[in-house]
Amino acid sequence: MHMADALLSPAVGATMWLASGAALTVSARRLREQADDRLVPLMGVLGAFVFAAQMINFAIPATGSSGHLGGGLLLSILLGPYAALIVIASVLTVQALFFADGGLLALGANIFNLGVLPCFVAYPLIYRPIAGDGASTSRVAVGAVAASLVGLQLGALGVVLQTVASGISSLPLATFLLLMLPIHLAIGLVEGLATAAVALFIRRARPDLLAPGGGTTSSRATLKPLLAALGVAAVVTGGALSWFASSQPDGLEWSIERTAGTELAAPEGGVHGMLARLQEAVSFLPDYGLPKAAHAAEVETAEQLDWPAVDGGTSLAGVVGGAATLVLVWALALLLRRRRR
Repeated sequence: MHMADALLSPAVGATMWLASGAALTVSARRLREQADDRLVPLMGVLGAFVFAAQMINFAIPATGSSGHLGGGLLLSILLGPYAALIVIASVLTVQALFFADGGLLALGANIFNLGVLPCFVAYPLIYRPIAGDGASTSRVAVGAVAASLVGLQLGALGVVLQTVASGISSLPLATFLLLMLPIHLAIGLVEGLATAAVALFIRRARPDLLAPGGGTTSSRATLKPLLAALGVAAVVTGGALSWFASSQPDGLEWSIERTAGTELAAPEGGVHGMLARLQEAVSFLPDYGLPKAAHAAEVETAEQLDWPAVDGGTSLAGVVGGAATLVLVWALALLLRRRRR
Protein backbone atom coordinates (compact mmCIF):
# COMPACT_ATOMS: atom_id res chain seq x y z
CA MET A 1 0.00 0.00 0.00
CA HIS A 2 2.92 2.31 -0.64
CA MET A 3 1.60 5.42 -2.40
CA ALA A 4 3.44 6.86 -5.38
CA ASP A 5 3.88 10.60 -5.88
CA ALA A 6 1.46 10.50 -8.84
CA LEU A 7 -1.42 10.04 -6.37
CA LEU A 8 -0.79 13.24 -4.42
CA SER A 9 -0.75 16.96 -5.01
CA PRO A 10 2.11 18.93 -3.43
CA ALA A 11 -0.33 20.51 -0.95
CA VAL A 12 -1.74 17.20 0.27
CA GLY A 13 1.71 15.61 0.29
CA ALA A 14 3.09 18.46 2.42
CA THR A 15 0.11 18.24 4.78
CA MET A 16 0.71 14.53 5.35
CA TRP A 17 4.42 15.22 5.91
CA LEU A 18 3.42 17.68 8.66
CA ALA A 19 0.95 15.25 10.23
CA SER A 20 3.45 12.38 10.28
CA GLY A 21 6.23 14.71 11.43
CA ALA A 22 4.12 15.79 14.40
CA ALA A 23 3.42 12.16 15.35
CA LEU A 24 7.13 11.32 15.07
CA THR A 25 8.05 14.32 17.22
CA VAL A 26 5.66 13.18 19.96
CA SER A 27 7.02 9.63 19.70
CA ALA A 28 10.63 10.81 19.92
CA ARG A 29 9.82 12.90 22.99
CA ARG A 30 8.13 9.98 24.72
CA LEU A 31 11.06 7.69 23.95
CA ARG A 32 13.47 10.22 25.46
CA GLU A 33 11.32 10.37 28.59
CA GLN A 34 11.17 6.58 28.72
CA ALA A 35 14.98 6.50 28.96
CA ASP A 36 15.35 2.76 28.37
CA ASP A 37 18.37 1.94 26.19
CA ARG A 38 17.59 -1.78 26.43
CA LEU A 39 14.83 -1.25 23.86
CA VAL A 40 17.25 -0.04 21.16
CA PRO A 41 18.67 -3.41 19.97
CA LEU A 42 15.18 -4.87 19.66
CA MET A 43 14.00 -1.83 17.69
CA GLY A 44 16.84 -2.20 15.19
CA VAL A 45 16.50 -5.93 14.62
CA LEU A 46 12.72 -5.74 14.34
CA GLY A 47 13.11 -2.94 11.79
CA ALA A 48 15.35 -5.17 9.67
CA PHE A 49 12.87 -8.04 10.01
CA VAL A 50 9.87 -5.92 8.97
CA PHE A 51 11.81 -4.54 5.98
CA ALA A 52 12.53 -8.09 4.82
CA ALA A 53 8.98 -9.27 5.50
CA GLN A 54 7.53 -6.45 3.40
CA MET A 55 9.45 -7.78 0.38
CA ILE A 56 7.26 -10.90 0.33
CA ASN A 57 4.02 -10.22 -1.48
CA PHE A 58 1.45 -13.00 -1.03
CA ALA A 59 -1.18 -13.63 -3.70
CA ILE A 60 -4.86 -13.03 -2.92
CA PRO A 61 -6.67 -15.97 -4.56
CA ALA A 62 -9.15 -15.31 -7.39
CA THR A 63 -8.32 -11.59 -7.55
CA GLY A 64 -5.09 -11.21 -9.49
CA SER A 65 -3.81 -9.07 -6.63
CA SER A 66 -1.31 -9.46 -3.80
CA GLY A 67 -0.47 -7.94 -0.45
CA HIS A 68 2.32 -7.80 2.09
CA LEU A 69 2.83 -7.38 5.82
CA GLY A 70 2.49 -3.78 6.98
CA GLY A 71 4.32 -4.32 10.26
CA GLY A 72 3.06 -1.32 12.21
CA LEU A 73 0.79 -3.37 14.47
CA LEU A 74 3.37 -6.10 15.07
CA LEU A 75 5.94 -3.48 16.04
CA SER A 76 3.43 -1.82 18.39
CA ILE A 77 2.68 -5.13 20.10
CA LEU A 78 6.38 -5.80 20.75
CA LEU A 79 7.74 -2.28 21.26
CA GLY A 80 4.83 -0.06 22.19
CA PRO A 81 3.35 2.54 19.79
CA TYR A 82 6.00 5.26 20.12
CA ALA A 83 9.03 3.10 19.38
CA ALA A 84 7.00 1.27 16.71
CA LEU A 85 6.31 4.48 14.79
CA ILE A 86 10.01 5.40 14.78
CA VAL A 87 10.87 1.95 13.41
CA ILE A 88 8.18 1.74 10.70
CA ALA A 89 9.04 5.29 9.59
CA SER A 90 12.67 4.18 9.24
CA VAL A 91 11.61 1.17 7.16
CA LEU A 92 9.52 3.33 4.82
CA THR A 93 12.28 5.94 4.51
CA VAL A 94 14.88 3.34 3.52
CA GLN A 95 12.44 1.86 1.01
CA ALA A 96 11.70 5.23 -0.60
CA LEU A 97 15.29 6.51 -0.69
CA PHE A 98 17.25 3.45 -1.76
CA PHE A 99 14.70 1.19 -3.46
CA ALA A 100 12.22 3.67 -5.03
CA ASP A 101 9.35 1.93 -3.22
CA GLY A 102 6.87 4.71 -2.52
CA GLY A 103 7.41 8.32 -3.53
CA LEU A 104 9.31 10.97 -1.61
CA LEU A 105 6.36 13.37 -1.77
CA ALA A 106 4.15 10.51 -0.60
CA LEU A 107 6.48 9.46 2.23
CA GLY A 108 4.52 11.45 4.82
CA ALA A 109 1.27 9.85 3.67
CA ASN A 110 2.81 6.38 3.72
CA ILE A 111 4.12 6.88 7.26
CA PHE A 112 0.67 8.08 8.32
CA ASN A 113 -1.27 5.24 6.65
CA LEU A 114 1.13 2.41 7.52
CA GLY A 115 2.46 3.80 10.80
CA VAL A 116 0.34 6.36 12.61
CA LEU A 117 -3.01 4.62 12.04
CA PRO A 118 -1.98 1.11 13.20
CA CYS A 119 0.24 2.41 16.02
CA PHE A 120 -2.07 5.04 17.49
CA VAL A 121 -5.54 3.80 16.48
CA ALA A 122 -5.61 0.05 15.81
CA TYR A 123 -3.16 -0.90 18.59
CA PRO A 124 -4.56 1.06 21.56
CA LEU A 125 -8.25 0.96 20.59
CA ILE A 126 -8.56 -2.57 19.15
CA TYR A 127 -5.63 -4.82 20.04
CA ARG A 128 -4.96 -3.65 23.60
CA PRO A 129 -8.54 -4.01 24.91
CA ILE A 130 -8.93 -7.45 23.33
CA ALA A 131 -5.48 -8.88 24.16
CA GLY A 132 -5.37 -7.47 27.68
CA ASP A 133 -2.15 -8.35 29.46
CA GLY A 134 -1.13 -10.87 26.76
CA ALA A 135 -1.59 -13.87 29.03
CA SER A 136 -4.29 -15.49 26.89
CA THR A 137 -3.29 -17.12 23.60
CA SER A 138 -6.75 -16.78 22.09
CA ARG A 139 -7.10 -13.12 23.08
CA VAL A 140 -3.71 -12.25 21.57
CA ALA A 141 -4.64 -14.00 18.32
CA VAL A 142 -8.10 -12.43 18.08
CA GLY A 143 -6.73 -9.02 18.99
CA ALA A 144 -4.00 -9.23 16.35
CA VAL A 145 -6.42 -10.24 13.59
CA ALA A 146 -9.06 -7.66 14.54
CA ALA A 147 -6.54 -4.83 14.86
CA SER A 148 -4.88 -5.75 11.56
CA LEU A 149 -8.23 -5.66 9.78
CA VAL A 150 -9.14 -2.29 11.26
CA GLY A 151 -5.69 -0.80 10.74
CA LEU A 152 -5.49 -1.80 7.09
CA GLN A 153 -9.04 -0.63 6.38
CA LEU A 154 -8.18 2.74 7.89
CA GLY A 155 -4.99 2.88 5.82
CA ALA A 156 -6.88 2.05 2.62
CA LEU A 157 -9.47 4.70 3.44
CA GLY A 158 -6.67 7.17 4.06
CA VAL A 159 -5.16 6.45 0.64
CA VAL A 160 -8.51 7.04 -1.07
CA LEU A 161 -9.25 10.28 0.79
CA GLN A 162 -5.74 11.65 0.23
CA THR A 163 -5.96 10.84 -3.48
CA VAL A 164 -9.40 12.41 -3.87
CA ALA A 165 -8.26 15.49 -1.92
CA SER A 166 -5.39 15.78 -4.39
CA GLY A 167 -7.87 16.12 -7.25
CA ILE A 168 -6.94 12.94 -9.12
CA SER A 169 -10.01 12.88 -11.35
CA SER A 170 -9.24 9.47 -12.85
CA LEU A 171 -9.81 7.90 -9.41
CA PRO A 172 -13.39 8.81 -8.44
CA LEU A 173 -14.23 8.34 -4.77
CA ALA A 174 -17.01 5.74 -4.99
CA THR A 175 -15.32 3.39 -7.46
CA PHE A 176 -11.89 3.65 -5.86
CA LEU A 177 -13.35 3.03 -2.41
CA LEU A 178 -15.36 0.01 -3.53
CA LEU A 179 -12.18 -1.59 -4.84
CA MET A 180 -9.71 -0.55 -2.13
CA LEU A 181 -11.65 -1.59 0.97
CA PRO A 182 -12.60 -5.18 0.00
CA ILE A 183 -9.16 -6.10 -1.36
CA HIS A 184 -7.46 -4.69 1.73
CA LEU A 185 -9.92 -6.57 3.92
CA ALA A 186 -8.52 -9.79 2.45
CA ILE A 187 -4.95 -8.52 2.79
CA GLY A 188 -5.65 -7.46 6.38
CA LEU A 189 -6.89 -10.95 7.26
CA VAL A 190 -3.66 -12.54 6.03
CA GLU A 191 -1.58 -9.87 7.80
CA GLY A 192 -3.57 -10.44 10.98
CA LEU A 193 -2.90 -14.18 10.91
CA ALA A 194 0.81 -13.58 10.25
CA THR A 195 0.99 -10.98 13.03
CA ALA A 196 -0.77 -13.35 15.42
CA ALA A 197 1.63 -16.17 14.51
CA VAL A 198 4.73 -14.02 15.16
CA ALA A 199 3.26 -12.56 18.36
CA LEU A 200 2.39 -16.01 19.72
CA PHE A 201 5.84 -17.34 18.83
CA ILE A 202 7.47 -14.50 20.76
CA ARG A 203 4.93 -14.96 23.55
CA ARG A 204 6.21 -18.50 24.06
CA ALA A 205 9.83 -17.35 23.99
CA ARG A 206 9.47 -14.07 25.89
CA PRO A 207 5.98 -13.54 27.36
CA ASP A 208 7.10 -10.30 29.05
CA LEU A 209 7.37 -8.60 25.63
CA LEU A 210 3.62 -8.89 25.09
CA ALA A 211 2.77 -7.33 28.43
CA PRO A 212 1.85 -3.63 28.49
CA GLY A 213 5.07 -1.71 27.97
CA GLY A 214 6.58 -4.31 25.64
CA GLY A 215 10.28 -5.08 25.95
CA THR A 216 11.16 -2.25 28.30
CA THR A 217 11.47 -4.64 31.25
CA SER A 218 13.93 -6.93 29.48
CA SER A 219 17.68 -6.76 29.84
CA ARG A 220 20.03 -6.84 26.87
CA ALA A 221 21.52 -10.11 28.03
CA THR A 222 18.18 -11.93 28.22
CA LEU A 223 17.18 -10.55 24.80
CA LYS A 224 20.24 -11.93 23.00
CA PRO A 225 18.68 -15.26 21.90
CA LEU A 226 15.59 -13.50 20.56
CA LEU A 227 17.69 -10.83 18.82
CA ALA A 228 19.79 -13.52 17.18
CA ALA A 229 16.71 -15.43 16.02
CA LEU A 230 15.11 -12.29 14.57
CA GLY A 231 18.38 -11.33 12.88
CA VAL A 232 18.68 -14.72 11.21
CA ALA A 233 15.00 -14.54 10.20
CA ALA A 234 15.57 -11.12 8.62
CA VAL A 235 18.55 -12.34 6.58
CA VAL A 236 16.81 -15.53 5.44
CA THR A 237 13.59 -13.69 4.60
CA GLY A 238 15.23 -10.87 2.67
CA GLY A 239 17.97 -13.00 1.13
CA ALA A 240 16.05 -16.09 0.05
CA LEU A 241 12.33 -16.12 0.87
CA SER A 242 11.92 -12.89 -1.12
CA TRP A 243 12.41 -15.03 -4.26
CA PHE A 244 8.96 -16.50 -3.61
CA ALA A 245 7.13 -13.15 -3.61
CA SER A 246 4.09 -12.90 -5.87
CA SER A 247 4.60 -10.88 -9.05
CA GLN A 248 0.94 -9.79 -9.08
CA PRO A 249 0.19 -6.10 -8.42
CA ASP A 250 -0.44 -5.17 -4.81
CA GLY A 251 -3.87 -4.08 -3.59
CA LEU A 252 -3.31 -0.40 -4.33
CA GLU A 253 -1.91 -0.97 -7.84
CA TRP A 254 -4.70 -3.45 -8.56
CA SER A 255 -7.36 -0.95 -7.47
CA ILE A 256 -5.83 1.87 -9.53
CA GLU A 257 -5.68 -0.25 -12.68
CA ARG A 258 -9.32 -1.23 -12.34
CA THR A 259 -10.50 2.28 -11.49
CA ALA A 260 -8.45 4.34 -13.94
CA GLY A 261 -7.81 1.64 -16.53
CA THR A 262 -4.08 2.32 -16.51
CA GLU A 263 -1.15 3.23 -14.28
CA LEU A 264 -0.90 6.87 -13.28
CA ALA A 265 2.17 8.94 -14.13
CA ALA A 266 3.35 11.88 -12.05
CA PRO A 267 3.91 15.26 -13.70
CA GLU A 268 7.45 15.61 -15.05
CA GLY A 269 7.89 19.19 -13.89
CA GLY A 270 7.54 21.10 -10.64
CA VAL A 271 7.79 19.42 -7.25
CA HIS A 272 6.97 16.00 -8.68
CA GLY A 273 9.75 16.15 -11.25
CA MET A 274 12.32 17.46 -8.79
CA LEU A 275 11.59 14.70 -6.26
CA ALA A 276 11.51 12.04 -8.99
CA ARG A 277 14.98 13.05 -10.15
CA LEU A 278 16.25 13.06 -6.57
CA GLN A 279 14.82 9.60 -5.94
CA GLU A 280 16.32 8.28 -9.15
CA ALA A 281 19.71 9.61 -8.10
CA VAL A 282 19.75 7.98 -4.66
CA SER A 283 17.92 4.70 -5.42
CA PHE A 284 20.84 2.39 -6.10
CA LEU A 285 18.70 -0.79 -6.03
CA PRO A 286 15.42 0.30 -7.64
CA ASP A 287 12.53 -2.14 -7.33
CA TYR A 288 14.69 -4.30 -5.04
CA GLY A 289 17.12 -5.40 -7.71
CA LEU A 290 20.14 -4.38 -9.70
CA PRO A 291 19.30 -1.60 -12.17
CA LYS A 292 19.88 -3.76 -15.28
CA ALA A 293 17.88 -6.60 -13.79
CA ALA A 294 15.06 -4.22 -12.94
CA HIS A 295 15.01 -2.96 -16.53
CA ALA A 296 14.94 -6.51 -17.88
CA ALA A 297 12.02 -7.35 -15.59
CA GLU A 298 10.04 -4.44 -16.99
CA VAL A 299 10.09 -5.80 -20.53
CA GLU A 300 9.10 -9.33 -19.54
CA THR A 301 5.48 -10.28 -19.07
CA ALA A 302 4.23 -11.92 -15.92
CA GLU A 303 3.83 -15.21 -17.81
CA GLN A 304 7.50 -15.21 -18.80
CA LEU A 305 8.81 -14.71 -15.29
CA ASP A 306 9.95 -17.83 -13.48
CA TRP A 307 8.75 -18.57 -9.96
CA PRO A 308 10.48 -18.64 -7.63
CA ALA A 309 12.45 -15.72 -9.05
CA VAL A 310 15.94 -16.65 -7.89
CA ASP A 311 17.84 -13.38 -8.21
CA GLY A 312 21.05 -12.25 -6.60
CA GLY A 313 19.96 -8.63 -6.91
CA THR A 314 16.84 -9.32 -4.87
CA SER A 315 18.90 -11.08 -2.22
CA LEU A 316 21.33 -8.17 -2.12
CA ALA A 317 18.46 -5.71 -1.76
CA GLY A 318 16.96 -7.71 1.10
CA VAL A 319 20.18 -7.91 3.07
CA VAL A 320 21.33 -4.34 2.35
CA GLY A 321 17.89 -2.89 3.06
CA GLY A 322 17.59 -4.71 6.35
CA ALA A 323 21.06 -3.57 7.39
CA ALA A 324 20.32 0.02 6.36
CA THR A 325 17.11 -0.01 8.40
CA LEU A 326 18.91 -1.39 11.43
CA VAL A 327 21.63 1.29 11.18
CA LEU A 328 19.08 4.09 10.74
CA VAL A 329 17.05 2.98 13.76
CA TRP A 330 20.15 2.72 15.91
CA ALA A 331 21.36 6.13 14.72
CA LEU A 332 18.03 7.72 15.63
CA ALA A 333 18.06 6.00 19.02
CA LEU A 334 21.61 7.24 19.66
CA LEU A 335 20.57 10.77 18.73
CA LEU A 336 17.62 10.62 21.13
CA ARG A 337 19.85 9.30 23.90
CA ARG A 338 22.31 12.18 23.44
CA ARG A 339 19.51 14.73 23.51
CA ARG A 340 18.19 13.15 26.71
CA ARG A 341 21.60 13.50 28.37
